[in-house]
Amino acid sequence: MNTSTIDRYTLKQYTRLIISFFGTLLLLSIYQYATLYFKGVVDTIFSGSFFIAVAHQLGYASIIGLIFVFPFNFWENFRPRYGFNLVFVIIAFLLIIEAGLISYYCTVLVPLGSDILGYSFSDIKMTISNSGGVSILPFIGVIVIIAIYFGLYKVTSKYYHYIGRMYPFTIILFSFFISTLYLDGKPINQNKSQYLALNIYNSSTEDTSYNADIEYPLIKPQPAENPLGEFFNLKEEKPNIVFIIVEGLGRDFVGEGAEYGGFTPFLDSLSQKSLYWENCLSNTGRTFGVLPSLLGSLPFGKSGFMELEKYPNKLTLFSILKNNGYQTAFYQGTNSSFDGVDKFLLSENLDFVLDKSGFGANYTMQEEDAAGSSWGYPDKELFKKSMSLKRDGSSPRIEAYMTISNHEPFIPPNQEHYEKEVAKIMPGLKHDGKKMKVIRKNDNVFATLLYTDDALKFVLESYKKQPGYDNTIFIVTGDHRLIPIPQRNNLSRFHVPLIMYSPLLKKTRKISAISSHFDVTPSLLSLLERHYELKMPKKVAWMGGALDTNEKFRSKKNIPLMRNKNELKEYVSGDKLYSDGAVYKIDTNMDLSSSFGGGDIKAKLKAFKSMNAYVTTNNKIIPDSLAIFSIKKEKFTESEMVWVNSLYNGQNYDRYYMIARDLAFEKDYQKSLLLCRYVLSESPSHIDTKILSGRVHAWKRDREKAIEIFKSCIKVNPNYIDSYAALFDVYFWEGRHRDALELINIVNQNSSSAHMISDKIARAKREARKAGVKTFKKPENDKIVAALDND
Repeated sequence: MNTSTIDRYTLKQYTRLIISFFGTLLLLSIYQYATLYFKGVVDTIFSGSFFIAVAHQLGYASIIGLIFVFPFNFWENFRPRYGFNLVFVIIAFLLIIEAGLISYYCTVLVPLGSDILGYSFSDIKMTISNSGGVSILPFIGVIVIIAIYFGLYKVTSKYYHYIGRMYPFTIILFSFFISTLYLDGKPINQNKSQYLALNIYNSSTEDTSYNADIEYPLIKPQPAENPLGEFFNLKEEKPNIVFIIVEGLGRDFVGEGAEYGGFTPFLDSLSQKSLYWENCLSNTGRTFGVLPSLLGSLPFGKSGFMELEKYPNKLTLFSILKNNGYQTAFYQGTNSSFDGVDKFLLSENLDFVLDKSGFGANYTMQEEDAAGSSWGYPDKELFKKSMSLKRDGSSPRIEAYMTISNHEPFIPPNQEHYEKEVAKIMPGLKHDGKKMKVIRKNDNVFATLLYTDDALKFVLESYKKQPGYDNTIFIVTGDHRLIPIPQRNNLSRFHVPLIMYSPLLKKTRKISAISSHFDVTPSLLSLLERHYELKMPKKVAWMGGALDTNEKFRSKKNIPLMRNKNELKEYVSGDKLYSDGAVYKIDTNMDLSSSFGGGDIKAKLKAFKSMNAYVTTNNKIIPDSLAIFSIKKEKFTESEMVWVNSLYNGQNYDRYYMIARDLAFEKDYQKSLLLCRYVLSESPSHIDTKILSGRVHAWKRDREKAIEIFKSCIKVNPNYIDSYAALFDVYFWEGRHRDALELINIVNQNSSSAHMISDKIARAKREARKAGVKTFKKPENDKIVAALDND
């Protein structure tokens, strides 16, 4: 008997693999709907939507079966069992991917699409680790999925004889696949792997060629309208402007008629004392786009403006006001390298930037999640740190905050207290049963809303003690609607409140007309330009125009909306919304209904995509003559870039740093500094690279340059101990014992890790005694920065 014939697997075994594949997909669909049910997102598990999902999973299993039947037969004929093992492993891998995508969808309620192309590996790693972290559960899940798949394969041994031969089987598979192409699917019931693959394909092959004859299509005169003028009684001195961008603050949680109202009492009260746009739209559905949209009225680029490899010339509120004597500052409690924030702020020449690394020992980070990860400093700590910084009242200021607490994993400080407050509030709410169920299932989310609201109350009260409060305009808005709570429709994630509060207001107004973040910068500049002699560009290139201040609902604007990085799929034109190929009418409550009109919206979106790609990739937003700040980009020769890329052609700057460090240890200082320059040109906040460049300068005996670098590191990152360690070494080598004693006081006050360099502190004291230098008097808090400025 021929052994190879006996060992060769046939279509019967292949059929069992595909049936087992579909069976596992079916169980994953049940898992998805069960998870959404227990979160309060869906009303029942086995709904009509579930059975549509089953049909889509059947179609996906069918196309996979069609694709791999031929490799299966080829390898089985070539070498028995190879085809079977190959297909088994591939299908197991596809099941693991589908399970991961379903878990992602159950967390954020949005399927992962082509936006994944807009994130670097480090960004994805940071997001995962800070949104629940990496735990053992996914690994257990992988084992369970493979076990189910293999178990179903064993079970099907009793039934495979009901399946016919190869020809009719392929016809069945093909028929199932074709039928699902005509089945209407929504993100909830589509196969997530298929959705991701099609999104990436469509995004990669989309035609965005620009054929118009206008070289700078966004250029226009500064708008003549001054929509804010009637509301403000401006003083002789230019006003301070403070932006507070609140993570996840959707309109569904704030103000009268909020779908999930009752958990932002301070903001609800503030909105009644302000200019309040209840129907403002954030132009992006994630945080990556809020700074360019709100403070620059800038186009998106392919994956968000801040993701552009090379910035085009631009105008922003920061640059124009800085050019008119304003001090500029930005504050956040997270890592500013995420989403390229540090790079964007560097291009704006800001006077001061605070991020996660700059808080010092007196502030408490957000509690770590179960996996030991933390985004950074919670909102109230961010505001406390900002309020501790000295402000010069002689110059007007523009400041911007980005908060983080209202984000996964939703673990605010004093969480138990706020969850008890949620329980106290719930009996007094008038929401329907479904909304109440969502609140109960997500009490940690609503507890975080209460915490963030308290933090906002704290910072607004604290500003009353700051110089110039009576001459300050506060703008509070959300970057997008928080994601884990179910959305009413495709517009909800962009629907955010816009609150403009100021002691300078002559009157308040609740405004129901639709505007967007694109309109804020043009409107503020129009207000200031009418009252003060601002140095303004002759022409501008704003994406938006004047904020609509009509009290009644209306929608007159064309507003592009970028859902995720790389996903520009929504467009508002008048009272119509185009989303995922369908046109909807927007009503006074921002609800959507099917519409048969607005057929030109798709053409408008296509035209915008082409223009958006053209101006951002060809530096055609504004010409050089209108730019206030030229883009400070490190220049590298072609040979230098070839060498850099030959070392490691990727986006992991930690890897480049390690190579630069090794080169420095080998005393190849020139190449080490070149690599440091490259890393800092792409990731300006990479503190380890900054310190390494300072050390290399010190080893080259360019000690003054090294001291300058280390002091700048300490100012920006006062808690990071390596900067102090390096500076102690240079002071020792230079015999600057008084400076070393002064540094001891600074490190003890600012860093919680001073004990890690106790040997260098002891050496500084010992050398000072030998040199007869008396102990340096401990400086006061407000003299720390001044002390760092003195050599």
